[in-house]
Amino acid sequence: MPLLELTRPRPDVVVITLNRPDKLNAMNFRLVEALHQTLADVDSDAECRVVVLTGAGRGFCSGLDLTDPFPDEATRGLEFPRSSMRWQERIAELTTRLSNLRQPVIAAVNGSAYGGGFALAMASDIRIASTSARFCTQFIKLGLGGCDIGVSYTLPRIVGAGQAFDLILTARTVDAEEALRIGLVSRLSTGSVVDDALAIAETLCGYGKFGLESTKQVLWANLEAPSLHAALQVENRSQVLSSTSGEVQAAATAFATRKDN
Repeated sequence: MPLLELTRPRPDVVVITLNRPDKLNAMNFRLVEALHQTLADVDSDAECRVVVLTGAGRGFCSGLDLTDPFPDEATRGLEFPRSSMRWQERIAELTTRLSNLRQPVIAAVNGSAYGGGFALAMASDIRIASTSARFCTQFIKLGLGGCDIGVSYTLPRIVGAGQAFDLILTARTVDAEEALRIGLVSRLSTGSVVDDALAIAETLCGYGKFGLESTKQVLWANLEAPSLHAALQVENRSQVLSSTSGEVQAAATAFATRKDN
């Protein structure tokens, strides 16, 4: 059984489904490597404009599979602790893979998003959840530090520092209703969370190709902007580049046509 399932409900949208349902899609070495390769392939796919990330069965991703320790090949032939650092870095790099991906990523959280699964959802651009979704940082419960796989960066920017400290330090479980209330997700789905994610994807695909890519890039870049002036500089350059694509004129013509009618 493949560890990832890829479907293409329309030519410009790819759905990536983590496919270890018997383990609530927990990440082992092979799944981490498969996800890295798939995201690299999607990034270079000129036809794909939006990615939906979800899990098979009743879970999104329950984090790292502690029953399946990383194999010798994950150590890169190095001794401890260098070998563990390589594995740690490889898992953590999934967050930058998602944030650096050209296409917006919609996390369709269909169940438990714990630990590494929580991190994958936070590194996505839009998060929607089914009513059965549950979120937990989990790391500190395992005897580790509570900050892992990018959550100390992404989570405060999503829900604010106060909520992030609470969620990371206590590792308490957040249900779907609370996730919506505190801004952990932007929408709840009462039906199929993947179908709702695809409806969002359809909206995004109706916008200009360059404009959609550059919007994601500017949003992530300006999370680190040192000032309003610096943020405006990035925005201004993106807008000027967008105006050269020909899509602005096409949008203006379409708008004028609708207004005349």
